[in-house]
Amino acid sequence: MEPEIDTSQGGLRADGRRPLELRRIRLRMGVFGQADGSAYLEQGKTKILATVYGPHQPRGKANANALKAVKGIVNCQYSTAVFSFGAGERKKKPRGDRKSQERSQQLRHAMEAIINLELFARSQIDIFVEVLQVDGSDFCVAVNAATLALIDAGIPIKDYAIGCSVTVSDNLLGDDDDSGQGTGILDANWIEECSPGVTLSVVALPKVVDETETKSSVILCHGAGQRLHLSRLEPLRLRALQGCRDIRAILDQAVKDHLQIFAVTAALDK
Repeated sequence: MEPEIDTSQGGLRADGRRPLELRRIRLRMGVFGQADGSAYLEQGKTKILATVYGPHQPRGKANANALKAVKGIVNCQYSTAVFSFGAGERKKKPRGDRKSQERSQQLRHAMEAIINLELFARSQIDIFVEVLQVDGSDFCVAVNAATLALIDAGIPIKDYAIGCSVTVSDNLLGDDDDSGQGTGILDANWIEECSPGVTLSVVALPKVVDETETKSSVILCHGAGQRLHLSRLEPLRLRALQGCRDIRAILDQAVKDHLQIFAVTAALDK
């Protein structure tokens, strides 16, 4: 099913959004008392729960590696609930399949880029992400949720790691205009991701290059057998980074509100 949208004319998408409009974001921090940090994030109908344990002493094989390491170890597990797809569909394995392993590794790379690991030598931080409901851009939402869980755990980070997807439909892939204007829609839902075309999942990492440039990484590129010309990549990446900046502003304000409520509650308990 192809999404009903004419991006060149600024038309509405199937869910009523403009091409550059994000889905509604709802979040809660500190939702899981048994963990050191946790966050629940909804972006549209995509729902993610992230928990953080640690820092703690590494166990098993990781312990031997940690004794030689000068930085902390990050362990990530990305899993998808068997009931997450809805409409009668079921995922056979919640974790351990190739896709889950790849995304666990990609999530670990993103988290390693923002955590001050030099402060946690010979220690391990565990990050568990559970996709409760899938409706598009689930990996990007998972990165955002994991970042919030780290903040809730009080683990020092350099900056937010923020993910946002950008999708270009099949009928625009062959467009000769290389400007990239009007060819990408942000924060795709499930229908838009499954339509003929290409979806990029971009994660914006901290400003590790200099004070003016934000490092980013195209984590995922998928489509129904479609190819994306190299000239299209940079305009789409820049469009996704704008979405990352908008999401960061929303999450940052939510974190400030959470900390303010926490401070007031702590003061009343004294």
